[in-house]
Amino acid sequence: MTCYPRDQARREVAFIAYHFHWPREELMSLSHLERRLWVTDISRINQEINEVGREASRAN
Repeated sequence: MTCYPRDQARREVAFIAYHFHWPREELMSLSHLERRLWVTDISRINQEINEVGREASRAN
C-alpha cells in the first residue's frame, strides 16, 4: 500500500479550509481524490475570477 505524503494532505486541507472555511475534521474525512477535486475546482474558480478582473482592468 502506498502512503499519501502528509505534507501534501496538509496543503490540500489548508487550501480548501482557507477558501471554504470547512472544519479540519470534515476535510480529513474526505478521500484524497475528493480533496484533489476540490483543490482543482477552487483553483479553476480563482483563475476565472482573476481573468475577469484583468479584463475589467484593461477596459478601464
